[in-house]
Amino acid sequence: MSATVAALSGTQKVAVVLMNMDPVRAAEVMKQFNEAEAEEIAAEIIRLRRVDSAVSEATIMEFHDLTVKGGRNSRGGRDIASSLLEASFGSERAAGVMNRVASSMAGKAFEFLDTAEPGQLVSLLDGELPQTIALVLAHLRAEHASPVLAGLDSALRTDVAQAIGTMGTAAPEAVRVVAETLKVRASAVVTSRDTEAAVGGVQPLVEIINRSDISMERALLDSLDQLDPELAEEVRSRMLTFADLVKFERKDVQQVLRGIDAGVLAVAMKGSPEPVIEVIRANISERNREILEDEIQSLGPVRMTQVEEARAEVVRAIRDLEAQGIITVQRGDEDEYVA
Repeated sequence: MSATVAALSGTQKVAVVLMNMDPVRAAEVMKQFNEAEAEEIAAEIIRLRRVDSAVSEATIMEFHDLTVKGGRNSRGGRDIASSLLEASFGSERAAGVMNRVASSMAGKAFEFLDTAEPGQLVSLLDGELPQTIALVLAHLRAEHASPVLAGLDSALRTDVAQAIGTMGTAAPEAVRVVAETLKVRASAVVTSRDTEAAVGGVQPLVEIINRSDISMERALLDSLDQLDPELAEEVRSRMLTFADLVKFERKDVQQVLRGIDAGVLAVAMKGSPEPVIEVIRANISERNREILEDEIQSLGPVRMTQVEEARAEVVRAIRDLEAQGIITVQRGDEDEYVA
């Protein structure tokens, strides 16, 4: 990095200082930041990689009250950022932060597609290999990628889903080549930014499927069962379900239910396990509980497809709130119920 200190942002300066510090001390400093701030700092550590000694020296002079150890030829990169986050937040939270950093950085290569309609993207990707389409969709926001995946031919859709679910890290140059090729074909004028890594794997696929309608979700998982049973099973194990409400904190349950129509909620509750029903009733106001009970009483027989679609609407609301950082979705084998 040849930039001067004056050209560095505040976050970049913090990154430079932490890169120069003893890892143990740096971790203690990182703990003082919240996860959003740590995420920004980690992204800068990855981007900076190496910093000229003169720039490091001048930056550290601004933070003269901090104890600095080690040489001035600062090293950054993914491993440094990951180690620092693990020491600060623990491996599980660090992994989540690193995933968000990777998603944020990787997605920039295809920012020029953000304003394209799903139908336009389907046409743009027509004729591409499933692996290429998977690479593009894995970089898009899940809510943007989902209708594109739904618009593909069913056989191609399954191949693309498998490619996303089994995708590892792609070379930055490969990502740039695909992005630039699509940009020319789309007659885009926005210059793509460099990316550090492509984001693929099971979780991006789960994010996309969670935002799909129930018929597409069922058809895709059934097809994946035939093509790659292990992948299909892993996807199912990670997908959010309506019943996962019992695993949420009380405040998060209340936040989710606040935005759900009572009629939709009544249909979603049809045939649900008792713990789920109890959690819902315990986390809405008395007035809303009365409205909900009226809706439940007025329901007659309901088709299973209607129940599944109502539950899927609740799941989409959960995903949207999580994406906005309003609620935190706990993943794992926790069996804790909200009282």
